[in-house]
Amino acid sequence: MNCRIGCGACCIAPSISSPIPGMPDGKPAGVRCIQLTSDNKCKIFGLDTRPKVCESLTPTDEICGINSQEALAFWDKLESLTKG
Repeated sequence: MNCRIGCGACCIAPSISSPIPGMPDGKPAGVRCIQLTSDNKCKIFGLDTRPKVCESLTPTDEICGINSQEALAFWDKLESLTKG
């Protein structure tokens, strides 16, 4: 499966603790990554500055659902289950 162009759910919903260019402390859950364009494309996709955690994300039917709303719901649920 390939990423749905313009989805951006994995760049909005999850928290990311590693530094991101322009976000040295990472980002909290529900906050758009500063590297996400207005049409939900990653500005640093394929670049060495992209965090390893972002590179490790692999689109699947379970994670991505059938649309961006399902993907956001998946990530929101995962975030709530992993909060300590």
